[in-house]
Amino acid sequence: MLISLQMNLRIISGIYGKRVIKALDNGVTHPMSERVRGSLFNIVGDEINGADVLDAFAGSGSLGLEALSRGAKHATFVERDNGAVQILLANIKALQADSKSTVLSLDLDAFINKNSEKLYDVIFTDPPYDDMQLSTVSRLEKILKPNGLMILSYPGRGGVPTVDGIVVVDNRSYGTAALAFYRKK
Repeated sequence: MLISLQMNLRIISGIYGKRVIKALDNGVTHPMSERVRGSLFNIVGDEINGADVLDAFAGSGSLGLEALSRGAKHATFVERDNGAVQILLANIKALQADSKSTVLSLDLDAFINKNSEKLYDVIFTDPPYDDMQLSTVSRLEKILKPNGLMILSYPGRGGVPTVDGIVVVDNRSYGTAALAFYRKK
């Protein structure tokens, strides 16, 4: 039954470049388009190489897997939807990225509550557009390294969401999607 709910995505560049991964197409998750993902990684460039990254609201894991493909040291994926977690695990296995990946099947708020010591260089956060959970997203600042970068995908309407403790350093709009780039003070 999941097969009818899947779509294909492509890793854009790096060691997994042009490899196809799966994503759920069920209205619960919204995979970031290749155009927006490509722009995001062109903007962050060399910051990914050697980084510890967090893919919050991971879905298929396309952001964390793209980061690993481009040289990230390790990716932690946090996703609460069981169907998405199964797809994510299959994608990691297909790319043989198990040794550089940690998958946590839990709510992001619970993850933040449990994680008091691990800090990340880069945090990707792509929450469901119908429930942005900005209070939870704001709490991610606690686990971002000093001078670390957080990227928030949000609907391309309205202003840039503000997050305490971090500063907006860039904002890009792509029609129905937008990206805000934050730097920890």
